[in-house]
Order: sequence, then structure tokens, then C-alpha cells
Amino acid sequence: MTKKLKIAFQGEPGANSHIAIVEAYPDAEPMPCPTFEDALAAISSGEADLGMIPIENSVAGRVADIHHLLPASGLFIVGEWFLPIRHQLMAIKGTKLADIKSVESHVHALGQCRRVIRKLGIKPIVAADTAGSARDISERGDKSVAAIASRLAADIYGLDILAEDIEDEAHNTTRFVVLAREAKWATQGSGPLVTTFVFRVRNLPAALYKALGGFATNGVNMTKLESYMVDGNFFATQFYADVDGHPDERGLAFAIEELKFFSREFRIVGVYPGHPFRATFSETQD
Repeated sequence: MTKKLKIAFQGEPGANSHIAIVEAYPDAEPMPCPTFEDALAAISSGEADLGMIPIENSVAGRVADIHHLLPASGLFIVGEWFLPIRHQLMAIKGTKLADIKSVESHVHALGQCRRVIRKLGIKPIVAADTAGSARDISERGDKSVAAIASRLAADIYGLDILAEDIEDEAHNTTRFVVLAREAKWATQGSGPLVTTFVFRVRNLPAALYKALGGFATNGVNMTKLESYMVDGNFFATQFYADVDGHPDERGLAFAIEELKFFSREFRIVGVYPGHPFRATFSETQD
């Protein structure tokens, strides 16, 4: 009998990360963890085989802490998953919309459902996470309190959905990365690939401009560039980047070589297949 893959995620059963695991790895065993640090530690220790970690959302932007935690964890990205986020307004069985006085959920979920909250005239209350708020209201049994969470959370905690798909933006999508203890680079030529790396430029005038010049001159498409402080130092900035392609491809190899020349630190965090959702990316022309 094959041992089930165990995949760690932050949150409670029914969280969006749980849904991403069910979609991406239907036969795996999801492993809930209280915090992102706990999830990463479970992967590092071998308690979990992989991790499904949200990295950015099309409405809320980047997910807090991950850009700091990922480089420091020593873990590697081996895949990605895009999940359309659908929020449901739920309450204990027998509740009517008119009964609701307040709604609890993660701060991002509340922010992504402002129109419905305002229309219903109910008070938003920030909770630790979406699925956790669903569990809390199911345990309290108070008809005046609703939660915003996933359909899976409503099923798990036995709640009625009072309003479906209440998110303000239809494009609301979260990108997750799949983390592993060891690097497993995708094979060159196996389809669209993403290379993720972190770097710190040397303290020279125009160092970032020079470091990134090689990507332009070698025709490499950079899809993400984020900066953040290291150890609370205003002058020590680390960058996190995603580019299309494989590091062994001629253009990307030259671009990385140039980047390294102007950088004091450089590490490839992952080389992995681009999710099919990327094919839907389009830019409006002026």
C-alpha cells in the first residue's frame, strides 16, 4: 500500500489552502497548521512531505510574512497552483439573513466582500482565518453571527450558506507555491517553466538597474519582482523574482550570470512548471 503524501498548510480544515491541496493533490492527506512558521517547520522536519502556501492574491496583494519566511526556511518551490477564491456567507442551521448582526472572517476575506457587508448593514469582525471563523460560529450556536468562508468549510462545520459567491471581484484568485525540502528542478523543454530566485545587489550606484539589464538584453520575461528589508535594516534589501524559462536556457543563463556579477547574494529557490492559469494572463493595450 502506497503511503499517502502529507501536505502541510496554514489554517483550519476548510481553508482555501485546504481546497488548493484537494484540487492539486486529490489523493494527499492535508495537514492543518496554526501558523505559516508551523507549516514550514513541518516540511523541514519531514513531518510533512510538501507544503501548500499562499504567496499572493489578485485583490489583496502579497500574503504577509511569506517573502521573509521562504528564503530563510531553506525550502524549495517545486510547483504552483492558482485558486479562484469564492466566498460564502454562512451561519448555523435555521438562520435567516435578517437574523445576522455581525460577520467574522479573515481580514482579507472581509475586505474582499465589502459590498455585501455594507448592503446587509452588518458589522465586520476580524478573525484569525476563514475556516476558523466558520468553526467558531458553529460551536457558539448564535444566529446573530455569520462567517465568510469556503463551501468546504460550510460542509465540514455543518453550516447553512445564506449568500453564495459574495466576493466583490470575480477575478479574485490566490497563487500558491508548493514547497519541498529538496530542490527538484523541472526538466528543460518540458513546457512553460518558472524560475524563482532571491538576490541582494552589491552596494553600488545603479546596481539594481545593472543587475536586471541582462534580462532585458537577453529577452527574458520577468513576471514578478518584490523587495523587502532584511533584519529590519532600511539599507539591506533583498529581492524576490519570478522569470519565465529554465536556468540552463541560453538567454536566462546569460541574464543570471550578469545578475550575479552585480549581486552579493543569489539563490535559485525553484524551477517548476507554470500553472495553466498563466495562459489566461492578458494585458490591456492602450
